[in-house]
Amino acid sequence: MKRTAIYPGTFDPITLGHVDVANRGLKLFDRIVIGVAENPKKEPMFDLATRLKMVRETFAHKPNVEAVSFTGLLVDLAHDQQANAILRGLRAASDFEYEFQMATMNRRLDEKIETCFVMAREDYTFVSSRFIREISDMGGDVSELVPPVVMPYLK
Repeated sequence: MKRTAIYPGTFDPITLGHVDVANRGLKLFDRIVIGVAENPKKEPMFDLATRLKMVRETFAHKPNVEAVSFTGLLVDLAHDQQANAILRGLRAASDFEYEFQMATMNRRLDEKIETCFVMAREDYTFVSSRFIREISDMGGDVSELVPPVVMPYLK
């Protein structure tokens, strides 16, 4: 049986921190499905189709990483993808409280789906999509923080 994990997020845009978490997840799971959330409440910089395209281009060379868009409950996406786990990255202790609450709620919705936390590499503990957008908007160089496929979208 394949071990599949859902790695959810808005990925607005995808960063090398996200890539690191997905690659770490591949050490634990046979298949990673990156769930790109629509989430209009966050007012994303990029539309859903563009975010999905950036993620797919980033992982085009990895056949065991897929990207799908979703709305609604994460556990429903996990059921649709026959996933038995949710993969989440932690950058700092401050991430833990929110992630713990989400994991607890997801377990309440479906106790068969486990949440697996992976620590981000030290190089990426300060990286967030929000910082990437802000720095890029102000003309800063973020090329060492995002996959190469993202740079044309930021210009």
